[in-house]
Amino acid sequence: MTIYLDCNATTPMEPKVREAVWKYMTEEWGNAGSRTHEFGARAKQAVQKARDQVAEVVACSREEVIFTSGATESNNLAILGLKAYGEQQTKRHIVSTQIEHKAVLEPLAVLEKSGFEVTLVPPTTGGWVEPTDILNAVRDDTLLVSVMHVNNETGVIQPITEIAEQLAAHPAYFHVDAAQGFGKEIPTLRHPRLDLISVSSHKIYGPKGVGALIMRRREYQKPPLTPLMYGGGQERGLRPGTLPVPLIVGFGLAAKLALKHAEERAETCLDFKQTALGFLASLKPVIHGELTRSLPHVINFSIPGLDSEAAMLALKGIVAISNGAACTSSSSYRASHVLKAMELSDDDIQGALRFSWCHMTEPVDWVTVVERLNQIL
Repeated sequence: MTIYLDCNATTPMEPKVREAVWKYMTEEWGNAGSRTHEFGARAKQAVQKARDQVAEVVACSREEVIFTSGATESNNLAILGLKAYGEQQTKRHIVSTQIEHKAVLEPLAVLEKSGFEVTLVPPTTGGWVEPTDILNAVRDDTLLVSVMHVNNETGVIQPITEIAEQLAAHPAYFHVDAAQGFGKEIPTLRHPRLDLISVSSHKIYGPKGVGALIMRRREYQKPPLTPLMYGGGQERGLRPGTLPVPLIVGFGLAAKLALKHAEERAETCLDFKQTALGFLASLKPVIHGELTRSLPHVINFSIPGLDSEAAMLALKGIVAISNGAACTSSSSYRASHVLKAMELSDDDIQGALRFSWCHMTEPVDWVTVVERLNQIL
């Protein structure tokens, strides 16, 4: 049996979540926008319950949760949605980092074509950005600061709290792509200075195709976003379209379970990590990203003299792993922009492997993994 070790790409669904999604697909199929009968009323109640469950994870109100199709859409809405306001206020400068997901970097590139200026702060060789470097890049005309919560390739946690505190006296909006950290590293996302937070259900053992944009009010004023789509007025006019009630219900329950079991899940994943590192030690792996700053469910590494494609082929049928981000449409491998920004050598970048797991991951036959890799060295 092949053991799935690509949970940073997507996680398996919790059994309780799967049951809830199925119920709302087969028994409670009402439209949450239907106001004239009990089917619609029950669907609306289920959506509101899920909204509360998501809100509790980041300590915000239900009115501040906008359901989307996932973090990619949320990132686009947060970044491109500020365009009109930035032009109106003549604030056309944005600060972000070189290690962001493409779902942030590409919308930023769109704004650059419209006359905005984007400053991308480089990371340290350990994989995180220094808060002072972010602050030093901020100017009087800075509209937005966008820094990810946890890097999707290395698992390195970014100093979001420190950045938020340093931005306290600046009016720029602070956006955090929290796809990898939501429901796993809890306290950070509860900081009141985080104006916009993007999250995905399928990273926390919920269904694919649903996520949220958290829009925290600042002195009772919500961030001045302009919608990217129109038609229907759902989600406070920011995200039109019929709400996918089964997916939202699943997302809400997954958020509730993530909050409830965060500590025990982290302990299980840390045990797994220590076991993996212990077995891999004989291969003398080069770890990419500071382990002490990383979440417990992922390691990114290379083995001197070993190409990642050869390694994945050798481990086929034993473990399912990745050599980088899975969230692109390209069928061919492209060298990681994250590892390049960390100034890794070309050999380390070409050999990089990402192992990521969860609390439901089955035990791995590490002896065979090491044997297979030794055979191709």
